[in-house]
Amino acid sequence: MDLPFDGAISAYYRDDAPADIRDAIKSADKDDILSDSYPYQDRMERKLYDREMEALQIELVKLHAWVRETGTRIAIVFEGRDAAGKGGTIGRFLMNLNPRAARVVALSKPSEVEQSQWYFQRYIKHLPAAGDMVLFDRSWYNRGVVEPVFGFCSPTENAQFFTQVQPFEQMLVEDGVHLFKFWLNVGRAEQLRRMQERESDPLKQWKLSGIDVKGLHLWNEYSAAIQDTLTRSHTIHAPWTIIRSDDKRRARLAAIRTVLHRFDYTRKNAEAIGEIDTGICGGPEIWDV
Repeated sequence: MDLPFDGAISAYYRDDAPADIRDAIKSADKDDILSDSYPYQDRMERKLYDREMEALQIELVKLHAWVRETGTRIAIVFEGRDAAGKGGTIGRFLMNLNPRAARVVALSKPSEVEQSQWYFQRYIKHLPAAGDMVLFDRSWYNRGVVEPVFGFCSPTENAQFFTQVQPFEQMLVEDGVHLFKFWLNVGRAEQLRRMQERESDPLKQWKLSGIDVKGLHLWNEYSAAIQDTLTRSHTIHAPWTIIRSDDKRRARLAAIRTVLHRFDYTRKNAEAIGEIDTGICGGPEIWDV
C-alpha cells in the first residue's frame, strides 16, 4: 500500500523519534496510556464510556433546545497539537444536534483577500447569532502557535495578535457570547501512535497534511509556542480549559461536561451529567509537555 508523503511518518518513527518515544509505542498494548504523567494507565472501558456519553447526549439536546428558545450564543474554540482529538470531540458535540443551529467552522489557509484584511476579520463572520452554537476546529489561535512555529507570520504580527486577542475576546463576552476555549493536550508518544494509525488507514489518510509531518520534528518549538499562548491569553473573561487527551474517551466526556456545567437550562439533570474529571481537565497549570 502506498503511504502518504512517501511514508514520512514511518520514517520519522524509525529514524528520528526519541528512543523513549519509540520504546513506549513498541511495548504498549492498544488500550495502554503512553504518558507516565497521565493519571490513568488504561483507556476508559468502552461500555462505561458509551453509558456516560449517552447520558451526556441527552443533556446536550436539552441544552441546545434551550439555546434556541432563549437566543443564547455559544462559541467553542478547540485547539491542540495535530491528532490531539479535536475533530472527534467536536463530532460528539454535534452528533445529535440540529445542524441548522449547531455547526463546525474549520477554515483553510487564508486567501489573498483575507491576508489583506484585519487578522480576526475572517473569523467574525462565523460567530454565532442568537440561538446558535458554533464550534471552531482551530481558530484565531493559529497566529499564536502554528504560524510562528512555521514562520507563516512575522514576529511583529505575532506580537500584534497578542495585543489584540484579549480585548477581542472580552468584547465578545461582554456582548453576551458564551466563549469556551479548549486546549486538548496529547503526549508525544500518543500523538505519534495516532499519526502512524492515520498513515496506515486509507480511511484516515486524508487527515494528514505536510504540516503534520513537519510538525513531528518541531515538538519543542510547538511546546514553547503553546506555553507562550496559554500564558498570554488565559484571562478571567476568556480562560483556557486544558484537557489531557491521551485517552480520547475521557477527553470527550470532560469537554461536554464543561459546557453543560456552565448553563442552567430547562430540565437539566445534574446527576446524569456527573462531575468533571479534574485529573485531566483544568486550567493551564495541568498542561503537560
